[in-house]
Amino acid sequence: MRVAVTGHQGFIGSVTVPILRAAGHEVRALDTGFFAACSFGGPDAEETPGRWDMREATAADLAGCEAVVHLAGLSNDPLGDLDPELTYAINLHGSLRLARAAKEAGVARFLFASSCSNYGASGGDALLDESSPLAPITPYAISKVESERELLQLADERFSPVLLRNATAYGVSPRLRVDLVLNNLVAWAVTTGRIVLQSDGTPWRPIVHVEDIARAFLLLLEAPRELVHAEAFNIGGSAENYRIRELAEIVGEAVPGCTLAFAEGAGPDPRNYRVSCAKLESRFPAFRLKWNARTGAAQLAAAYRAHGFDRESFEGPRYKRLGRIRELLAAGELGPDLRWRG
Repeated sequence: MRVAVTGHQGFIGSVTVPILRAAGHEVRALDTGFFAACSFGGPDAEETPGRWDMREATAADLAGCEAVVHLAGLSNDPLGDLDPELTYAINLHGSLRLARAAKEAGVARFLFASSCSNYGASGGDALLDESSPLAPITPYAISKVESERELLQLADERFSPVLLRNATAYGVSPRLRVDLVLNNLVAWAVTTGRIVLQSDGTPWRPIVHVEDIARAFLLLLEAPRELVHAEAFNIGGSAENYRIRELAEIVGEAVPGCTLAFAEGAGPDPRNYRVSCAKLESRFPAFRLKWNARTGAAQLAAAYRAHGFDRESFEGPRYKRLGRIRELLAAGELGPDLRWRG
């Protein structure tokens, strides 16, 4: 089918688009281009910047498309905290404008990249499923929760929103990010010989490889309507919940000889949750994750070494979403509303 993919130049999008095309789908790529210059390990197939802004989305952008894979947005908690009102303007109101445009254009299925951070401050050791109370504590997570609520209001016999609550992503991508927990810990290990924790290491996190996220989007894109219509799915694996300290130990196995350290001021993190992916696993029993934390950490360590990833690369803005946005703001290429100038 013809699929519009927003955020195709992002960490997830640049992995998802080739997987969709390999499955025979035609992709219309839409991205604002913030990270067009941030390729990891050389150029990839999605270099066109586009400078499309979902805050200006129209039905014409999606004409002829049968589905939308909506990945675009301000993509993590620190970036969301840069300006909470901008987070809501882009992630919430921009997403709803896009969804309404999709419905007007006759798009049948709208896959929304949500987040397990919606469970936020749930705490405890219990596994949370899609019916568990949501407890978002950051502008990013709040924008996702409110988007989910509004998207479900648009559902009808012609328009099927599907909510993919992704666990914390990790892994190698043509648009690498080192502001994701496992990617970050491996980057510390490879470039400094230290594994530095930003918290006390006790919070739980569900994690999932970026390739498995992309495969889940393909799965739910192609699934029969009655299995996915107006439903949420936790994307990951029930066995892939780890305390941050456990992830540090796994990184130590992938990069032997490292020492463990805590960042200045490291303490408890209120974002603390474990999730169950039993719904995805039971409804689609043939779907299995290809990756786990250990194989992912090994992949990252090998890729960092192969591409000469050093401390300067790690500490610079290229592979950190907030750092890149601040770089564009400081250069005057973006205005304070995060719109391109010129």
